[in-house]
Amino acid sequence: MDHTFTHLLDRLVPCYPEREARAIARLVLETRFGFTWTELCMGKDKPLPEEQREDLENIVERLLRKEPVQYVLGKADFLGQTFSVGPGVLIPRPETEELVAWAVAEHRDAPKAGLRALDIGTGSGCIAVALAAALPGAHVSAIDISTAALATARRNAEALHADIDFRQADILAEAEAPQAADRWDLIVSNPPYVCEREKKDMDTNVLAHEPGLALFVPDDDPLRFYRAIGTYAARTLREGGKLYVEINRAYGEATAELLAGLGLRHATLRKDLWGNNRIIRCEK
Repeated sequence: MDHTFTHLLDRLVPCYPEREARAIARLVLETRFGFTWTELCMGKDKPLPEEQREDLENIVERLLRKEPVQYVLGKADFLGQTFSVGPGVLIPRPETEELVAWAVAEHRDAPKAGLRALDIGTGSGCIAVALAAALPGAHVSAIDISTAALATARRNAEALHADIDFRQADILAEAEAPQAADRWDLIVSNPPYVCEREKKDMDTNVLAHEPGLALFVPDDDPLRFYRAIGTYAARTLREGGKLYVEINRAYGEATAELLAGLGLRHATLRKDLWGNNRIIRCEK
């Protein structure tokens, strides 16, 4: 193994499981310093200049404080595109890729001209940008309550050449508004769904660094965002329009029943790659 890789690995292993430490070390060296995996495996030494050694030491210190590697590097991959991320936005996850992939698969063959899609709680903008990339010609909008998140989402959309209409809005308030002029063919959302009581089972790097606003809901009202999103979708989806939401695995059936009770039909529950209830699709 390359000396730089083994040095980095030795620093990380006391704080991370070895398999995770190896993945982090590889990501850091490939992403920030331009090493290839072949070079690392073959042990080809490529000494870092002093400036890069200082950068690596700073990265290690942040990782040892359990800051997520995506924040340290300032980027995360999502469905083949690289997004800027930071503490103000949730780090994109594989489960959300599955959410978007399902929505795209069911709209890929639909006429794109005039198709209107909305991402609720856009965060980094990864869902909206992925929809725009996969459904060229569609009009994609995105909302978020966070000013910081919207700033990041706009930067990502610009960098990835995605034309998206961003707007600051609180879906809890939008659901209670007396009327909504917008009409959507497709709504996708990964809202906050982690209960406060679940914090004890979460990793330190998530709790200490990722935005609680995008993660947590009260224990006594775990479906508050699905109630709001479902209410809004029932009013604003066109006939036959579809809603796709990522969910807490503990509330799959309850979320499906809630959405059905709001007038949305054919609620279908899908498991993620790990076998957990994770996505619901329903329609107007």
